[in-house]
Amino acid sequence: MDNTYRASIWLFFATALYFVMNGAQLWETALMVPAWTAAPPESLFFFKGPHGLDFKYFWMIVHSVHDLVLILAIAFNWRLRKRRNIMLMLFAVHIAMRVWTLTYFAPTLMSFMALDVQPGTDVALLEKATTWKLLNYLRVAIYVMVNFGYTVLLIRAVKPREE
Repeated sequence: MDNTYRASIWLFFATALYFVMNGAQLWETALMVPAWTAAPPESLFFFKGPHGLDFKYFWMIVHSVHDLVLILAIAFNWRLRKRRNIMLMLFAVHIAMRVWTLTYFAPTLMSFMALDVQPGTDVALLEKATTWKLLNYLRVAIYVMVNFGYTVLLIRAVKPREE
């Protein structure tokens, strides 16, 4: 197995895991986020009780596995200068999104999850939830664009070259 082939395999795995991550993000953004942000604190019941939703461990595992595979893909593609440079650029955007997630999205969501469910809507909480939701749309769109970048790179890597 030559190095270019091995590099392409790792690029495939990283890109495929990005699709898994994007699918989960899109599902959560389309279904869960509009529900819990609709009318806090009343709408925060999704997070409460013995069957309340808590995606924390899911996202920790998905991001950890994906980041590890992505780093391995970059390592295996290191000698392929053009591919490496594009992968590093996309990885920089990916890391920026991870930092934003860990410094804003996760802590803000955890603060909502810690609130008690009460009847009615608190205007300040609704504004905070709406801001979170709108910024999340942007964040997910950026993640999807990064995934698209890796997909284009993968297609170019496996596309037969004309002589």
